[in-house]
Amino acid sequence: MLTIKKIPRNVWILGFVSLLTDISSEMIYVVLPLFLVNTLGTSALTVGMIEGIAEATASVIKLISGSLSDYFKNRKSLTIMGYGLSALVKPMFALATNPFWILIARFGDRVGKGIRGAPRDALVADSTPADIRGSAYGLRQSLDSIGAFLGPLFAFVLLSKSINDYRQVFLFSVIPGFMSVALLSVGIKEPKHEKSQPKTKSINWQSLKELSSSYWVIVLVTLLFNLGNSSDAFLLLKTQQVGISSNFVPLTIMTTNIVYALSALPVGILSDRLGRVGLLLSSFLLYAFVYLGFALVSSPELIWILFVLYGLYLGMSQGLILSIVADKVPAHLRGTAFGFLNLATGIALLPASLIAGWLWQSVGVWAPFILGSFFALLAAIIFAWKYRRGF
Repeated sequence: MLTIKKIPRNVWILGFVSLLTDISSEMIYVVLPLFLVNTLGTSALTVGMIEGIAEATASVIKLISGSLSDYFKNRKSLTIMGYGLSALVKPMFALATNPFWILIARFGDRVGKGIRGAPRDALVADSTPADIRGSAYGLRQSLDSIGAFLGPLFAFVLLSKSINDYRQVFLFSVIPGFMSVALLSVGIKEPKHEKSQPKTKSINWQSLKELSSSYWVIVLVTLLFNLGNSSDAFLLLKTQQVGISSNFVPLTIMTTNIVYALSALPVGILSDRLGRVGLLLSSFLLYAFVYLGFALVSSPELIWILFVLYGLYLGMSQGLILSIVADKVPAHLRGTAFGFLNLATGIALLPASLIAGWLWQSVGVWAPFILGSFFALLAAIIFAWKYRRGF
């Protein structure tokens, strides 16, 4: 509890901004695959293409925005711009009549995520002492995941009352999206940057030499891991495939995010005391087990257990990766470092989702999850090997 009290105000505000944004985004995200397949009649391959393009775009944009935030020493403006763009495109989901419009809306939403992601993560590091950084990232992830739990819950209520009116869910998602931008605008104060920090050129390739080999190990492992980390849309389609009705599908992700919210902060606090690498390695192994389970499961009852374990994986991994990067890079290159990390994710996510869609249709529903389990194991093995050699 003492650690929580020491976490700066900026981190709390960013956490509640993430909470509101995730309510908005998850209301859309948990029903979007069902809307595409059941209402617009698209294929699993098309779902994979839309998700892959959207997520890859976000990751590439994060590189540019992270570097710009290092250059201008102003993370807040870029963060507001990113959250604002995501809020502005939300109404397009409700108005869409074909997959192309969904692609445009999803693209705009993910561009917004790309603009805000690296500056926001760097803002957390700038605002927080190193000895409680794991706790700070854990808190932000916990508040973020509370929003990701409430979003599917609201979607479930709206779908139940409207008899699966997906467009109504999309319209209601606009409200928390704009609330998050208002809170961010008035609540965040840009931290004072040390005068001793060198001026960073925008996307200065020479400055990348200052990033340690440990950082590039994290980038490599993240790239390999995400080659099998296809969109969660396939988890939702799998849920429907085993016999869970459409209006209950959002509750599966809600279950995941409850566990995510409950575990992220304790894991962050634990990592400050015991170290981060072992916990992150354990999360990769847990992911491999969970995705193997999704490949084999045919019981509606068992799939709920897998979503619980998937939430635990998220709580053990997301904040830890950011904390390790913040620990390993110079303060004046944090935005760029987070941007490159997300670029690695984006390079992997597009082929991951496209391949998953193709495997789903051409090989079998189980195939994308076997691929995800394999790459998680590969990433864990390489990470453990590098750690033993002096990570």
